[in-house]
Amino acid sequence: MVDVLLTHSYHLPYDRKQVRKIQPYPPLGTLYAASVLRSRGISAAVFDTMLQDPAGFPELLERHQPRFVAIYEDDFNFLSKMCLTRMREVAWQMTEAARCFGATVIVHGSDASDHADEYLRHGANYVLLGEAETTLSELCAASLGSGDTSAIPGLVSLDSAGSVELRNQKAAKPTPWHCLPNPARDLIDMGPYREAWKASHGFFSLNLVASRGCPYQCNWCAKPISGDRFHVRPPDAVANEILELKNVYGAEHLWFGDDIFALGHRWTQQFASEMEKRQCALPFKIQARADLMTLETVSALKRAGCAEVWMGVESGSQRVLDAMDKGLRIDEVVAARERLEAAGIRACYFLQFGYPGESWREIQQTVSLVRATRPDDIGVSVSYPLPNTRFYEKVRAELGPKRNWTDSDDLCVMFKAAYTDEFYRALRDCLHAEVDSWHTARTAGHELDHVAGLWRRVVELEPLTRNADATSFSFVDARPIKTAEPQFVPLQHLSHAAREV
Repeated sequence: MVDVLLTHSYHLPYDRKQVRKIQPYPPLGTLYAASVLRSRGISAAVFDTMLQDPAGFPELLERHQPRFVAIYEDDFNFLSKMCLTRMREVAWQMTEAARCFGATVIVHGSDASDHADEYLRHGANYVLLGEAETTLSELCAASLGSGDTSAIPGLVSLDSAGSVELRNQKAAKPTPWHCLPNPARDLIDMGPYREAWKASHGFFSLNLVASRGCPYQCNWCAKPISGDRFHVRPPDAVANEILELKNVYGAEHLWFGDDIFALGHRWTQQFASEMEKRQCALPFKIQARADLMTLETVSALKRAGCAEVWMGVESGSQRVLDAMDKGLRIDEVVAARERLEAAGIRACYFLQFGYPGESWREIQQTVSLVRATRPDDIGVSVSYPLPNTRFYEKVRAELGPKRNWTDSDDLCVMFKAAYTDEFYRALRDCLHAEVDSWHTARTAGHELDHVAGLWRRVVELEPLTRNADATSFSFVDARPIKTAEPQFVPLQHLSHAAREV
């Protein structure tokens, strides 16, 4: 018997794109919450749905006999932040099972914060707001003791009349990082993760975080948990955790789940020194901004073991970046790519199509930037309006009944964009295929023809332009063009150089 059974709703087999990638990571946010509960003497167990079938949840309820069930989403998993409806259904199914068992149900996460009333009407007793590890422990401690929860901030529940009652709209003040124990990784089985990684990639990767939140003001970015707050862990604590992941769990690679890594160059340098001191460097990948990739920061990242940086490039059009309030210049992307390449660190781009005002010209500029700078990998999405963002308010009147993606492969435009879903999916497919072709040791002619065919399909789906320049938009010359302001140059056919890639 335990006091609290924690779980989360993300199940990889329900997400087509992630099934293809097979890169599962333990639910850090859930495990942080479990560790805080245990630090207060509240017993906890975890049902990890990442790889386990959610249908097995009732069996865990019978085994552990919990008084509380906390469906505590992983705030550090970008897939959870996407508020996917398939996972919402899983959360509601587990809520129903827990209520039928007789447990008090507590829910926390991005989707629950945006739609607290729906979660409460599907059986949750409480929705927790903000960075809620301490809130959860205080709620459980009070319920196990005096039963008085009235003074706990950041709780949402239904009142006696069935209306949503917000208790102290301000979420609890977040606990400083140095006061939080490490995630309770011992509560889950690492075996299935190790097997999945080894079978698919030949190495075992684990996740951790060095910071929480992001202070930048991109107007499409939803921040339902941390808002604009940013706080970072001491660099020696991060290095010590890496040493543990390497020696205790056998990690061979790391993924930092931070929204933004290397925000402070001094912190990054100190972190590199702590890693060198312990001689515990492992190859790791991060998410960061291109304008943070200064020479000194890139050098420090290399010293620490960084192998891959994913940057939110979004667009090759300065006009679109400015409309997004991105605070980024195209020349900073070019410089970051060159510095990372010189250091032997993979440079990868997150790209976003479909932002209001983007036309065929801006799409060509994005493709030109990709072709000119040759990133090692890309991730392609379309603009996704999530509640409480300026972008959401901008397109709110255009939204239909569908407000969330079903899974991360949905790529559905939910507002009035310039093109159809089919167009954006074709654009994604051909851009991925072209980038992949650059990094293949020997690309056969028929593979290049396939990529050219994908581009022709994009042009066929582009109804606004019917001229020679548009129909010639097919493939890229094999020679990279490094320029601060890349411009689209239509190609009449597959060049001889392209056939020799």
